[in-house]
Amino acid sequence: VQLQAYGGGLVQAGGSLRLSCAVSGPAFSSYRMGWFRQAPGKEREFVVAISRGGGSTYHVDSVKGRFTASRDNAENTVYLQMNSLKPEDTAVYYCAAGKGSTIVAYVGRAAEYDYWGQGTEVTVSS
Repeated sequence: VQLQAYGGGLVQAGGSLRLSCAVSGPAFSSYRMGWFRQAPGKEREFVVAISRGGGSTYHVDSVKGRFTASRDNAENTVYLQMNSLKPEDTAVYYCAAGKGSTIVAYVGRAAEYDYWGQGTEVTVSS
């Protein structure tokens, strides 16, 4: 399984970006998907997770109401729509795929994901 994230770039505060993550390999719909980010000098942090069917999403508090995850299982792609961007959203964003099931309390744990993309950089200027 390979993941390719793209769509990052430079945007002004208050602007929007849409990240995409294309997943190659079989059975995309069987994977839980997640987005994480890592800001300069900081540890990687969880952003949002989306269930296999796309019906459930789980967000870190700092992005609730601004970021939305979705997926197209026919296109093997997961998306992250980011609105009202803030300078503190500046980071490299990674998509990840997890096999099997996990409990809701664990969806934000990096160890719950088995495959990772290479990251796409998002810079939000003030």
